[in-house]
Amino acid sequence: MRDFPAHPFDDDKLREECGVFGVIGVSDAANFLALGLHALQHRGQEAAGMVTHDPDAGFCSARRMGYVRDNFTSREVLETLPGTLGIGHVRYSTSGHKGQTAIRDVQPFFGEFSMGGAAVAHNGNLTNATALRRELIERGSIFQSSSDTECIIHLMARSMGRSIPDRMEEALRKCEGAFSIVAMTRTKLIGCRDPLGVRPLVLGKLGDGWVLSSETCALDIVGAELVREIEPGEMVVITTNGVESNFPFKSRASRFCLFEHVYFSRPDSILGGRSVYETRRQIGIELAREAPVEADLVCPVPDSGTPAAIGFSHESGIPYGMGIIRNQYMGRTFIEPSEQIRNMGVRLKLNVNRALIRGKRVILVDDSVVRGTTSRKIKEMILDAGAAEVHFRIASPPTAWPCFYGVDTPEREKLLASHMSEEEMRRHLDVDSLKFITLDGLYRAAGVAEGRDPQAPRYCDACFSGDYPVVPADMIEKGFQLKTAAE
Repeated sequence: MRDFPAHPFDDDKLREECGVFGVIGVSDAANFLALGLHALQHRGQEAAGMVTHDPDAGFCSARRMGYVRDNFTSREVLETLPGTLGIGHVRYSTSGHKGQTAIRDVQPFFGEFSMGGAAVAHNGNLTNATALRRELIERGSIFQSSSDTECIIHLMARSMGRSIPDRMEEALRKCEGAFSIVAMTRTKLIGCRDPLGVRPLVLGKLGDGWVLSSETCALDIVGAELVREIEPGEMVVITTNGVESNFPFKSRASRFCLFEHVYFSRPDSILGGRSVYETRRQIGIELAREAPVEADLVCPVPDSGTPAAIGFSHESGIPYGMGIIRNQYMGRTFIEPSEQIRNMGVRLKLNVNRALIRGKRVILVDDSVVRGTTSRKIKEMILDAGAAEVHFRIASPPTAWPCFYGVDTPEREKLLASHMSEEEMRRHLDVDSLKFITLDGLYRAAGVAEGRDPQAPRYCDACFSGDYPVVPADMIEKGFQLKTAAE
């Protein structure tokens, strides 16, 4: 029986890509991996995996479908993963079998080389994976999965580098796209970010040991202290003797994913020295300045719209209220999911606070509009509860372009903003008003006071602007058309 997704309208949300976590120099590394991956569960809920190393047992691994809490909390499983060094991964299927993860696609991936074994876990997406895979297969490589990450293992196997970090450097120089990687050998923990730093990766200190993580919230749960972010284009090799750093790639201006600030990362994480919660609250403030409206109540769409709704309420002076209540205890479906029950699934997870909503002009603050099905269902629930007016304020610009850097987005034609203006979307959703934050407003909220510089954008904002910092070669080969001058 399948779990409900993390968001009640998950088919209409951009899915967080993946999460990676690694530890070295701690007793019972698997316990720390389980805690860290649990904190990163929002970044991937289809499957999880771990690899550890113990001098006596060697490399040990476990890969499971579903949540970390359901698979990696029992003593029986954790005892099969001994050692003081390990890495882990939680995933959504951004490449490979989208929406139908196969166990063979679950990371970390492991390879045995002449100088010993290595495991690799990857957050992001290689935009030239199809070309790499084709070339590797022609040269005799045999792939076990459909994941782009396996290309890295095969490239390492063909490298002539004297050490595994050397081989990883050589392999990654051939990779294009976005990658934040946590890897391990028998004695080393390795972390690496692509030259643009599209996906996050941080370094923490845990007693005498070290931690690598996609987000700082996972450092908090294991009691680690944030040391710093891994820099774009940086590779760190960590042993019990400390951290060695080098920059194996050609230097480029960083382009961190702007949507990490809007939605993907947990609000209690720190990105680029900024609180994610505070950035989202500031988004609400910018929205209230850019798109004011007369109303009686500001309500978030739980939970991702909450900080922006708080900011909107503070700036506008309109009272904040929890007009939509989430059932925090709704896990698995408890009855056979017939068509009728599936249609009720939204109400099993969310319910409108009728006493608060009735007769009010309501501003609903949400993080994004993708296909539009989410917004229509929420609007209907609010009107059914007796709201006088419904106004949507969206904490991101219109999502008009797909992401090819590790986010599972629909094809462009399925994105509402790809073929509708803001007013056309308002009419399609049948709401009293609909306004998105501008791209400049989003940049200001993320700490760039002057807004977006079109000649040198500070962030990757391709899903809003169509400006892809790395050419998506695989997708262009399949017929995808980049933004034209007219657009």
